[in-house]
Amino acid sequence: MERLSYFIRRLLLVIPTFLGITFIVFGLTTVLPGGPVEQRIAQMRGMGGGESGSGAGASSSITQDQREAIEREFGFDKPFLVRYGKWLFTDMMGMKSYSYKYNNKTVWQLIKERFPISLTFGVTGFVLTYLICVPLGIAKALRNGSTFDMLSSVVVLILYAIPAFAFGMILKTLFSGTSDNFFDWFPIGGFRSEEWDSLTGWEKVKDQAHHMFLPVLCYVIGNFAILTILMKNSLLDQISQDYVRTVLAKGGTMRRAIWGHAVRNALIPIVTGIGGILTLMFAGSVLIERVFSINGIGMLTLDAIVGRDYMIFMGTLGLTSILSLLGRVLSDFCYVLVDPRINFGKEA
Repeated sequence: MERLSYFIRRLLLVIPTFLGITFIVFGLTTVLPGGPVEQRIAQMRGMGGGESGSGAGASSSITQDQREAIEREFGFDKPFLVRYGKWLFTDMMGMKSYSYKYNNKTVWQLIKERFPISLTFGVTGFVLTYLICVPLGIAKALRNGSTFDMLSSVVVLILYAIPAFAFGMILKTLFSGTSDNFFDWFPIGGFRSEEWDSLTGWEKVKDQAHHMFLPVLCYVIGNFAILTILMKNSLLDQISQDYVRTVLAKGGTMRRAIWGHAVRNALIPIVTGIGGILTLMFAGSVLIERVFSINGIGMLTLDAIVGRDYMIFMGTLGLTSILSLLGRVLSDFCYVLVDPRINFGKEA
């Protein structure tokens, strides 16, 4: 009952936290320079539409009436709280709002178009990371100090020192792009080939794997070192505990002590990252999508920030915030699944 009460309180806490995040960021989008009103005025003056050379002649002063008309068009003529309430309730966290850049599409339509792409890369990379790092961390702990442990530690530390997006640029330069590359094995970017619709079922599988290999590899590298070392150190710490010696003293084998008791307890720190799958499924990775020209949610958010398309940015921020907060609750729930002895009642 205490656990149920704790999770209910955590879920209720999501609401004020979400409101605080979105309220502050929504306020910042109001005061930051270069917003939609300024961009429209610049276009009217001939500075934002690519009309080089004619800007001086077209840069007549914008009257106050024209500026007020532009502010009404984007809703900036209303008080801040009214605009925030409209974004939150009427437009359903901006999902029903129209993008400043894509005038004929709502924010939800744009997100829905790109969500499957980020979902595919995010989930695949997340699952592969855990499938590789957890067994590797266990193997390093069981062979602590061996040649395998030292060599694998060198590889892990090297990969840790290279940012995922930089690693992606290296892979892209070496293994994809043009025929001038020595290893021209993978496409330069994109999610699928242009002739996707004409491919057979098996050809679609190969084409998808061909396009996903390098980006997914970068997804895995991003958390590879941290999870591997965390799993190894966590298991080593559990092996040194008294309950392992108790199992051995009662005639149990080391195999039983490790796989029956130590490994399960060692997984407790690992499950803290399980909640992150919700955010990864939605947002993906901005930099990796940028490097490989993948039109996912990450790229959409980056373009919105650069282009001051606040409706798209606030929409993705709202959904990402909710998923991130729910992910933390999911992590606590995974704690309980791994170790039912955990009691959040006193902490709450």
